[in-house]
Amino acid sequence: MLPSYLEKLTIQELHDRAAQLKELLINCRICPNSCEIDRTTGELGECNSSNEVLISSVSPHFGEEPPLVGQLGSGTIFFTNCNLSCIFCQNYDISQLGAGHSISITDLAEYMLALQSRGCHNINLVTPTHYTPQIVEAISIAVENGLEIPIVYNCGGYESVETLKLLENIIDIYMPDIKYSKDLSAAKYSGVKNYWEVVTSALKEMHRQVGDLKVSKRGIAQKGLLVRHLVLPNELAGSRKIIEFIAKEISANTYLNVMGQYRPSFKANMFNELNRSISSTEYLEIENYTRSFGLIRGLE
Repeated sequence: MLPSYLEKLTIQELHDRAAQLKELLINCRICPNSCEIDRTTGELGECNSSNEVLISSVSPHFGEEPPLVGQLGSGTIFFTNCNLSCIFCQNYDISQLGAGHSISITDLAEYMLALQSRGCHNINLVTPTHYTPQIVEAISIAVENGLEIPIVYNCGGYESVETLKLLENIIDIYMPDIKYSKDLSAAKYSGVKNYWEVVTSALKEMHRQVGDLKVSKRGIAQKGLLVRHLVLPNELAGSRKIIEFIAKEISANTYLNVMGQYRPSFKANMFNELNRSISSTEYLEIENYTRSFGLIRGLE
């Protein structure tokens, strides 16, 4: 099964998409923060990023979901900074403190090809949202030079539908983390507005483009939607509403990874309600609720 960018797009169409996305950086509306500053001149958006691409690491990763990892790993590129400001982020040194280094678009393309040459099953773009135009430009260069494995868009769910539409047939696997159904929690703990409206619209658009997760005979993800949800203590995320939304408005066949590894990180100890790990009871209640809606693919 060929990636969509090979099957449905020409090299020129990829370059054209990159140019269209770059236009969104001028009065930046790449994401729903809609900073409306000109990032092409070096101004920093709320994501603390300009036109310069920063990454923290590039390597095969074996800690992702099994359909992404296979035997040879998921080819991860961790991008520095984020369009969310989660006070409990476990990768806060990268996402909030700016750990990383600058690379050129050509270098980014070469990293993609190097991961492919190491046998990785996909290119896993971790926290890509704020660098989407530059990433698509790099993809177009990499495709010209032989890239032929699926692209994974591994994001925090706070995505612009306008931007997502320009990624159609470029991204084969969307992997959003749907964090909250409670806007008050999203504003308090991640610094964003209207999260629920934004993330539900984004997931609907992602699913429209790629459908349910499809895997090869070897169990390797080829195309589709894979959703993550981190259970927070004291039901602060509104997990039940999230599960109901996915089952009823996306698909009961959605691959949903309900994650129970929350622990206080970064600034979480400043909030009593977040200053503990979740209990086994809290997690099992949400896991059982997930199963009750038939969402079992990510729990098996």
